[in-house]
Amino acid sequence: MRALLVDRSAPGRLRLGTAPDPEPAPHQALVRVAATSLNYGEAAFGLDSAPDGTVLGWDAAGVVERAAADGSGPAVGTPVVTLMPAGAWAELRAVDTGLIGVAPAGADLAALATVPVAGLTALRALHRVGPLLGRTVLVTAATGGVGRYAVQLARAAGAYVIASTGAPEKNRELLERLGAHEVVGAPGASRPVDGVIELVGGPQLVEAYETLGEGGTLVAAGHIAGKGEDFPFGALFGDQQRHDRSLVTFFLLGCTGLGRDLGWLAHRVAAGELDPGITWRGSWDDAAQAVEALLAGRLHGKAVLTFDA
Repeated sequence: MRALLVDRSAPGRLRLGTAPDPEPAPHQALVRVAATSLNYGEAAFGLDSAPDGTVLGWDAAGVVERAAADGSGPAVGTPVVTLMPAGAWAELRAVDTGLIGVAPAGADLAALATVPVAGLTALRALHRVGPLLGRTVLVTAATGGVGRYAVQLARAAGAYVIASTGAPEKNRELLERLGAHEVVGAPGASRPVDGVIELVGGPQLVEAYETLGEGGTLVAAGHIAGKGEDFPFGALFGDQQRHDRSLVTFFLLGCTGLGRDLGWLAHRVAAGELDPGITWRGSWDDAAQAVEALLAGRLHGKAVLTFDA
């Protein structure tokens, strides 16, 4: 099969080549990939650590070519959105049926390819905050792939949404269209909030934690700053005004029920209820260009690669 292979001697550390077809385990379906979306983590860390010849990629949408031998999962010909630790940057991938979401017939598979990491991370992070109706939620790095989904999902769940961005005036119209009630500069809110979806890390996470009110929860779900978090002495003390605050993390692939969530998100995107936030779209021949733009911080939203038949 054709695939994008790690090659540190090539532009963008990727080259188009061939790799053996994957052989699915009994609980896996074989999916013909139509599109994949890029994520900062796989580009920033995967390309540095994976051996040459590796096929990376977490997110892919496509069509089931061979159903799972154990009878689980969707039938041949079903459009699906998929998540796995690797293998999305190729024509074929083997996918655990628990990590497959069934998509509506006729949906734009390129748009659905944005769902797995970005959509699931936003959804599961908001779950960690708790019930959202009538609560105030701050989303940092709100113009990124995860941030855009988080703003939309929080608004749909009944939260008052504050979107934080490094360029609030430039991005105000976009974020308000996605559902933000307020658009502010980093680190965020000027008053206590009930929840923070924190997507930057480093010093901004420390500052965002200080915006939590009593009983509030900060979910650390992104680390693009590439820096550690140094809390000043006393920052984690409880006091009468802001006690019982929480800082939590989660591992996406360690969560259960992801196939169900993938399908739910895919249907929302296909119906036009969620904007997938695609800001770069091209063929897999242009993968190196997309990776370089992503790592340079020139992409806000999702980059999608479509695969030729």
